[in-house]
Amino acid sequence: MNAPVMEKTLRQHLSIVDCDIHPDHKSPATLVPYLAERWREHAKTFGAHTRQGMTGQLTHPRMMAAGRRADAFPPGGGQPGSDLEFMKQQHLDPNGVEIGMLVALARGGMEEQNQDFAAALSRAVNTWQLEEWVKPEPRLRAGIVVPQEDPISAVAEIERCAPDSRYRQIIISPRTSEPLGRRRYWPIYAAAEAAGLPIGLHPAGASGGYPSTGSGWPTYYMQEHYSFETGMQSVLASMIFEGVFERFPKLKVCFIECGFTWVPGLTWRMDKHWERMRKEVPHLKRPPSEYVKQHLWFATQPIEEPEHPHHLMDMIEWIGWDKLVFSTDYPHWDFDDPRYTFKINLNEKQRAMIFRDNAKALYQL
Repeated sequence: MNAPVMEKTLRQHLSIVDCDIHPDHKSPATLVPYLAERWREHAKTFGAHTRQGMTGQLTHPRMMAAGRRADAFPPGGGQPGSDLEFMKQQHLDPNGVEIGMLVALARGGMEEQNQDFAAALSRAVNTWQLEEWVKPEPRLRAGIVVPQEDPISAVAEIERCAPDSRYRQIIISPRTSEPLGRRRYWPIYAAAEAAGLPIGLHPAGASGGYPSTGSGWPTYYMQEHYSFETGMQSVLASMIFEGVFERFPKLKVCFIECGFTWVPGLTWRMDKHWERMRKEVPHLKRPPSEYVKQHLWFATQPIEEPEHPHHLMDMIEWIGWDKLVFSTDYPHWDFDDPRYTFKINLNEKQRAMIFRDNAKALYQL
């Protein structure tokens, strides 16, 4: 089969749900039409008040294109991910994306200290997603970005957006002011459970104001990128041991852009400690592994590729074939191409589950 025919066959065969697509703003003024006059004036006069002084800058030198694919800059100008037509041409169409889940990380209220302004920014970015992305492109779905440090405003925004079926999850930064299992965040989980929407946790800069590692700011970007995984381990442990899933038995959470092969080892360790010290946490009625298997999903990107492919199969077997959802991280540099991502031999059922069916079930697509 020649190359063009093979490429066409691949496009026809693959039908995927991409669970991590990042839309960006064309300019700093993108959200202005979606802000009330008070907040337009506030943004112009006072600007942002963020939890980490280098927000909006590169805390670590990455490489050319500032962490994006160098070929993802739209021909007409703007940042990668800011041009819908170019996104369709470069990603949605050629890669057979049936449904794309938007994860809007650019200035959505998650890092803003002024709580009223944070609520306004979250509302603006959620409306922007619908007006400029989902309405003109029916394949896309929005995620409700909330100011998680202000649970009252976060709940109000969930209740405003959730009745619209074009919003399919609730986006929270896992780098919060306190561990995410703490009860200050529980009203958000209650609202998510009531709305029947999953929580999507995606590392998004340093929104809590703390270093990305337990021993301070790392030296290299390589360490910063790796901390996406280690930081999410702490988030998972906090939510389990604080009793989030015992209190909210219908809550579903998807861990996005942090890999997944670390999950079995961490869970084995949690189970061992729970067996020895369970009297400290009498609110946990079951081993931690049971909460993980019931309540947590994991997006595949960035997928780990061990030297021996069967090791990856072993990890997936433990986590569960129904608990992985496919993601590309478009338009970032570590984009996972759906045609080449898995170097292990998946049968048709396994491929369908990971690339499409699991996400459709999780997000009720």
